[in-house]
Parts: sequence; C-alpha cells; structure tokens
Amino acid sequence: MSDTTSPTPAAVPAGDAVPAVRAGSYPRTDRTVPSRSPQRAAYDRETVHAILDEGYLCHLGFVRDGAPVVLPTLYARIGETLYVHGSTGSRPLLAGRRDPGVPVCVTVTHVDGLVLAKSAFHHSVNYRSVVVHGTARQVTDPDLKAEVLDALVDHVIPGRAADCRPGNARELAATAVLALDLAEVSAKLRQGGPNEEPEDLSLPHWSGVLPVRESYGPLRPAEDLDPAITAPGYLTGYARP
Repeated sequence: MSDTTSPTPAAVPAGDAVPAVRAGSYPRTDRTVPSRSPQRAAYDRETVHAILDEGYLCHLGFVRDGAPVVLPTLYARIGETLYVHGSTGSRPLLAGRRDPGVPVCVTVTHVDGLVLAKSAFHHSVNYRSVVVHGTARQVTDPDLKAEVLDALVDHVIPGRAADCRPGNARELAATAVLALDLAEVSAKLRQGGPNEEPEDLSLPHWSGVLPVRESYGPLRPAEDLDPAITAPGYLTGYARP
C-alpha cells in the first residue's frame, strides 16, 4: 500500500505529531545487523516502508514475568512511527502507559516463494521481512488515538474507516494503541532460485521456485445483511500491492 492511500503525518494532531519521514537509511546497530547472511539486510527507508505498507499483520514481542511473549496483531505506519493495535487489558499495552514505555520487538514478514533445491539442505524460502526494535509507548491523546484507529482500519481496507460507524466512548476506552518510532530498523530479503552444490546439479530431482501469492474473495455477506446493501467498490476490487 503506497503512501497515497495511507494517512500522512500531517493528518495527526499537533502536539503528538509523528516524526517527519527522513531521507536516506536507518543506522546500523548491533541489533539490526544480522549474524547470518548479512548481505540480505537492507536499511534504506524505501525498502523498509514498502514492506511495512504491504502488510497489516505483525508479531509483537516483549518480556512478561521474565519470559518472552510474541503476539500477532494489526499495525499501520504513519510516517516514521509504527502503530500497533491492542486491548487496554493487554499487559504490553498496560506497560506502555508507564514512562518511558515497554521494550518491544516487532516483526513483519511476507513469503514470496518456496525454494526447492536438489538437496534437502539447500531448500529455502524467498521472503521480505522487517524487524523493529525500540520502546513502545501507549497513545493516550484521544484525538491522536481516533486518528490512528482510523488509519489502522484504512491500512487493512482502504476507504473502510469512512464507511462504518466510528468507535463510541466505551469501545475507544477498551482499545489501546502502542506507538513505536522507526529508529532501530532493518529489512532482510531473499530472492532467486536455489543455491546448489556443483556435485548435485546432475541429480534427477526438480528444482526451482514455487511462487506464493495472497488472494482475497469472493465476498461472503453477513447472514443478517440487508440484501439491498451491495458491496462497495473498495471490496470488490480489493488487492494488496
């Protein structure tokens, strides 16, 4: 999803405005330089933003009672901030209310293909991923929170926020949002075919790539939907970039 269909930092109320997008690349740190296949890492903002904007499901990692916990949840990027959806009863969201916040690691991954080699050892996956480290804080400003929740809805289904009832006071109170600055970030990508051992090339086994594609539809109307209500165009033609 391009920035033309996502909220921009200008849409966020002043006072809690997200940092402006900066040109160039994210700095390399001990946590963002992979120990394995470092040549697959990327730090430029264009690559990182493209991977984040294409998806909407992330995995949020944190430490609870001394043990690691990883939760799947929805997210949206606005400028240089990643916003993660949650419940006000969730422990990381509760911890995010305390100053300075809660240390987290957020990951987003797209699988593009299954790589089949002539040897079992060299089977692999073509993928694009982003890992974000940092301290997440809970969004408490009500205006910003409403803006971000609309952005989360529109990030998953562009145009949907204006085509549904907004959250009421009770619903907003039960919903929490974590904000994580995109400061310590890296992408990692694998593309291409299998890496074969020279002595395996003559083996009689098929090798290559089985592409993986995400598809949507057909739509399934709710059982209690008024038959006179037709599906909007943003759903009938829905596709991720």
